[in-house]
Amino acid sequence: MSVAGPPGPVMDRDEVDRALARLDAEHEAIETSLLALQDHAGRRLLEGARLTGTTEERWLGAERQITLLWTYFDAYAGALRTAREVRERRRWPNRDDLTELTLLLRGESVTLAGAPASGAAPSITGPARLTERFSLEELVARMNDLYAHSLDTVVAADAVWSALPARIDLLAAELQRTRQLAHSVGVRPGEHPSGDDLETITRELTLLREQVVSDPLAFWQPAPGSSAPGGGRPHTDRYDTAARALEDVRREIDAVLTVRQDAEARLGKLRDLLSRADRTLAEARSARGEVLAKIAASEVPAVSGPPTALQEQLATAADYRRNAQWHRLSPLLESLERKAEDELLRARESLTAVTAPLAVRAELRGRLDAYKAKVARHGLAEDPLLIERYDTARRMLWSAPCDLRVAEQAVLRFQQAAAEALAPRVPQPGGPADRRGDA
Repeated sequence: MSVAGPPGPVMDRDEVDRALARLDAEHEAIETSLLALQDHAGRRLLEGARLTGTTEERWLGAERQITLLWTYFDAYAGALRTAREVRERRRWPNRDDLTELTLLLRGESVTLAGAPASGAAPSITGPARLTERFSLEELVARMNDLYAHSLDTVVAADAVWSALPARIDLLAAELQRTRQLAHSVGVRPGEHPSGDDLETITRELTLLREQVVSDPLAFWQPAPGSSAPGGGRPHTDRYDTAARALEDVRREIDAVLTVRQDAEARLGKLRDLLSRADRTLAEARSARGEVLAKIAASEVPAVSGPPTALQEQLATAADYRRNAQWHRLSPLLESLERKAEDELLRARESLTAVTAPLAVRAELRGRLDAYKAKVARHGLAEDPLLIERYDTARRMLWSAPCDLRVAEQAVLRFQQAAAEALAPRVPQPGGPADRRGDA
């Protein structure tokens, strides 16, 4: 059959039968795989889609590979059919039959028009090959390589199409619900940052879906070091970013909804806080007049007027509530709540600072009365010196205006005189205990 002899030793009948059985099994497996590839949902989608970018380029190559696959398979099937026919001539093949079978099964028995194994265009850097010769084993290896590359393209595209468009559609549906809810509470583009964010997310999801459908392989991330067909996963970075942005907007909308539900209670609390601050400042102003009238030579801090700016903002907040402008009311309420708490604290600090001299006078009065009671318990209520110093201190503390520095010195002199008067009455060591005790 051929000018060249068979490669290696001539096969015997058993070797030929075993080789044919193995090649028949390979033929069936290859045919099953090719038919499965032909019916693969990803391949049908690739054939019918309007592709762009990476996917368009790779699918054009894959189509050439699949066409070449069938060409190789037909040649393989034809060579195998020829080998069967030779084997079926005789039950016991002669030497010439075995020589021919050895060449068919092991030699370069298949001749095809030249085409690179990848199915790519012929190289322009070297002469074109008009024909190529293969052994059946080489042909199987070529088909396996072509099949793996074609299947990788089909499986990867199908994986992206199976994962991302459905997720994008679900997110788009959630986006639509969020847009409707946002509109109901006044969160609209151009009026609220979250409204602008919703427009941006809408544009991104629309563009993302178009790109995923037309160029799925641009969203495929191969697994490092994996040689399995379709080894990898769809990368979802842009989808995940859009999903996180939508979640942020939803939280903002929830905050606005919470404002709508709690607005009246929060406005009432704000009115109460500002009213308490007003009353405290009024008390501080009244106390300041009292201090200036009753305490001499004392620096009393001035008291500011009521927080009119906060009252105006509170009125604005009430208008927002009446007009259902919840997106405007939300940040204003948060700001007012902080300012109202600060205003009440400032009013309390002002009252404390203004009434400090009165507190000092009250403390001196209390100290004077406590020492008077103490000396009385020890029977010294009629002591002339103590009476004189007590009356002096009392007159200063209960007269207006009261000079706190002078009054404090008078109280100290009374305390000193009381201490000296009480000193001899303290029991000496070894003496009887003073059963009257000392306060």
